[in-house]
Amino acid sequence: MIFAAPWLLLALPSLPLLWWLLRVTPPAPKLERFPAIRLLALLHAPEETPARTPWWLLALRLAAAALIVVGLARPILDAGGALPGSGPLLLVVDNGWASAADWQARLASASSVLDRAERAGRRAALLTTAADEAGAPPKLGAVMPISDLRPRLTALRPHPWPADRAAAAAALATFREDGASVAYLADGIEGPGDRAFAEALGRIGNVVELRPDLPQPRLLLPPKLEADQMIIPIAQLPRPAPGQAGVLAQTGDGRTLARIETTIPANATTAEAVLRLPPEVRNQLAVLRLEGSPSASGVVLLDERWRRRPVGMMAGDVGAGGIPLSGAVYFLQRALEPFAEIRTGELAAIMARPLSVLVLADRPIAPGEEEETLRKWVEQGGTLVRFAGPRTSDHPDSLLPVKLLQGERVLGGAMSWSLPARLAPFPAPSPFAGLDISEEVTVTRQVLAEPAPDLATRSWATLSDGTPLITAASRGAGRVVLVHTTANADWSNLALSGLYVEMLRRIVQISAGIAPSGDASLLRPVALLDAFGQDTQPGPAATAIRADEIADAAPSPRHPPGLYGPENGRRALNLSAHLPSLRESAPISGARVESLGGVSRERAIGPWLLALAALLFATDLLVSLRLRGLLGAAKLAGLILAIALAAPAQAQQAPNLGDPRTSPALVTRLAYVVTGGDEVDGISRAGLAGLSDYVNRRTAANLGTPAPVRPGRDDLSFYPLLYWPIDPQAGSPGPAAIAALNAYTANGGIILIDQRGGDADGHGSGAGMMPGSNAALRRATQGLTVPALAALASEHVLSRAFYLLNTYPGRYDGETIWVQRDQDRTNDSVSPVIIGAHDWAAAWAIDESGRNPYAAIPGGTRQRTLAYRFGVNLVMYALTGNYKGDQVHVPAILERLGQ
Repeated sequence: MIFAAPWLLLALPSLPLLWWLLRVTPPAPKLERFPAIRLLALLHAPEETPARTPWWLLALRLAAAALIVVGLARPILDAGGALPGSGPLLLVVDNGWASAADWQARLASASSVLDRAERAGRRAALLTTAADEAGAPPKLGAVMPISDLRPRLTALRPHPWPADRAAAAAALATFREDGASVAYLADGIEGPGDRAFAEALGRIGNVVELRPDLPQPRLLLPPKLEADQMIIPIAQLPRPAPGQAGVLAQTGDGRTLARIETTIPANATTAEAVLRLPPEVRNQLAVLRLEGSPSASGVVLLDERWRRRPVGMMAGDVGAGGIPLSGAVYFLQRALEPFAEIRTGELAAIMARPLSVLVLADRPIAPGEEEETLRKWVEQGGTLVRFAGPRTSDHPDSLLPVKLLQGERVLGGAMSWSLPARLAPFPAPSPFAGLDISEEVTVTRQVLAEPAPDLATRSWATLSDGTPLITAASRGAGRVVLVHTTANADWSNLALSGLYVEMLRRIVQISAGIAPSGDASLLRPVALLDAFGQDTQPGPAATAIRADEIADAAPSPRHPPGLYGPENGRRALNLSAHLPSLRESAPISGARVESLGGVSRERAIGPWLLALAALLFATDLLVSLRLRGLLGAAKLAGLILAIALAAPAQAQQAPNLGDPRTSPALVTRLAYVVTGGDEVDGISRAGLAGLSDYVNRRTAANLGTPAPVRPGRDDLSFYPLLYWPIDPQAGSPGPAAIAALNAYTANGGIILIDQRGGDADGHGSGAGMMPGSNAALRRATQGLTVPALAALASEHVLSRAFYLLNTYPGRYDGETIWVQRDQDRTNDSVSPVIIGAHDWAAAWAIDESGRNPYAAIPGGTRQRTLAYRFGVNLVMYALTGNYKGDQVHVPAILERLGQ
């Protein structure tokens, strides 16, 4: 505990003087009858001495006086120790991906540090260690008063890329202030440049390092596909006790298809969760999310590389197709099983369900219905892969990428002078570009393609002599691929190599729209993640990335984690796939280390001490009256009993409609809908209190204390304006609540519905701050009578009800505000519902000290002033309706009268 005004404690030594003054109690007056005859007899009364004050009463008075002195000295609990140094404070904050898991605790700790510096009359500067969204390296802020720095701290957000402590060390070299000290909020994760960064901090002055007792982030690593399951690795720093980790498997629209839980043993750094789903269900997965980890490191986006695509397979010789080592599809099945769903059987049964790839191993296609069915399937997006053989060369058809020459070419046989041919390097446009070719892979027989001008462009792989080994051609939305050798080891040992598996994997991947690794096309960012793992819009520095570079690209401001590319070729860039193994960073050498989780919220207890002193003085008054005989014992007991009984009765008593201090019928009040969340309701109460105070000071309106209401239980007709914050955690209002709200708007009431920042698909400065608010808004307003809405324009009455406005911000700005269309004349042309996402209550809110606890982003003080002005217009609009709308037409009316 500290004292914000310690000089007032100098009054404590004066308590002995107070004891000397208070130790005498005047005697009680003596009651005597006044007969006239005895008047003279009573003139010679004996001398009386004053009675001494009882020690316990004297102790009570001294205690009350001491409480007043201590209370006026502004004692503060959990204030933390004094910061070293006497000059400016440099606040350094790690705001990379590792800080997102406990970001709110970090902001609270940073605010506590600033409180300690502010009480010492110090100024401060701010430095963050991660590059910003524009790609600019860490930049040292100017030294400024603490009150000016607080909004900047509140507006900080973590970024979904690592901290750049090497660049932060370079920025620290410019800080030169006498008597300065450093408060460093560390994320506790080791990274490059840590040593130079620690040395740069030490050169500035004494360092206080606030670090978590155990760094919180966990990594959800990209999964590994197996034939019948998906293995999902989880990484963390070792913890002394075993823990549970849950993984949610979700679709692109947020539906959870499965939840897997695994146990991480004590002191273990990794664990694995096993997901088993049918292939059709697994192919719907788009996101794996680590439960309870609000960080981009706990989210893995899945693209087509993690889909088990259905692959049909047919051999020309049905009876011998699966014979080990010699069957036409034996090697195909073993190569494709780890990453594809294999289907065999008759063609009609294979194609009865959706199919990505159909592999025909030396199987001719029957002309007529079968050929037409396969042609339509390919043109609709299917991939037909054919392996050559004696049957294919003897029975060519229209579903081949090139025309074939009759017969086969033999290389290295007993009757040939040539040697088995090796593979040539894959050309850049080929989907196989980048694969390593073993010199042991050779081809002894192939079918030759008829020479054509475009043969080279259709060749995905060639032999060392330039003859095509794999050719392909597009047909509608699909393609036809021909391997000019057999699928087994009869004509080539390719099927015995690892290259065979990788080539088949690439073919299956591109069949689902994945760009090949050698593709130099640019993939544009379309759906990115913020540091909390929520969807966000691309930042100003986000740029496209080449398809052949995305696998090795590390998340950064230029390439944040998320999805890149067109709809049919999305590629995922995941943060956890490019992070090194987690290691806890060492504390700064010579720094005073404090626990980040041990920083409590400061509590001012001065008002409570003054209230207790007032209670003691009241007790002293009653006791003094009793000692002087002015208050009998019965009266004293009755008075105490009445006060004790009246207090709870007063607390439980319903508002008296005749009392102007409590009656909603006699005092105009704003009201807010109770959501059940303490934080949300607290912001609503503080926001409407701040707005009411502003309205009372700037207008002739006289608003009372805001009222919490529960539609369906409380009478809403007393309140002209109802503020309804949308809470994603709140359930849907019941039928009674909806009926009450509809009756309220039908009788002239106005509801302001606030999404408080909005979902990730918004375009304002608060977009993504309230994920799930769109769905919550739909739930909340289901059944509510909402008129046709239009965007709020500067010509609307709400824009000129008191102030002339063309922007209507709250804590955030930039979103569209929706009001009733001007064409609708119901409700006397007053919009009964106003919907926005600017978090107005947070902008209006004031705390016990009269300060605004929430920063206005990005406009600061000017934006908050406009938010208050919009609130004034809103109140005037609710109180006067379309009055200002009528005044707008006065010039036109006067002009017509003049005519």
